Amino acid sequence: MTTFARWAKFNLVGAMGMAVQLAALALFGRCAPRHYLCASAAAIEITLLHNFVWHRRYTWRDRCDATPPFRQFLRFQLSNGLVSIAGNLVLTGLLVGRARLPILLANAIAICCCSAANFYLVDNWVICG
Repeated sequence: MTTFARWAKFNLVGAMGMAVQLAALALFGRCAPRHYLCASAAAIEITLLHNFVWHRRYTWRDRCDATPPFRQFLRFQLSNGLVSIAGNLVLTGLLVGRARLPILLANAIAICCCSAANFYLVDNWVICG
């Protein structure tokens, strides 16, 4: 599969994950409106679980035989998890706190900013790396 085709699949899964993350964030934000960074972290973790399953079954289906799934999951959490949580929390914090953007818009911008790094890490280290 070409890198471009895999990038397209990655973005399709990412779009679904973005919907999951923003829905979870909206729900958590209603439950704890003053704790938007905690709500963001919880929404990100739910999305990481969602995206890992879809990336193994769809985006990198052709490369999933060599490395045990638990090792891939651990690598996914260490790479995409760190990039997504750190990037989202820092960017969301700045965009909400300083720029006064609404939480969902700030989070969507942060997700897009972390996307390229996450693709590179999954393609080169997480799945059969």
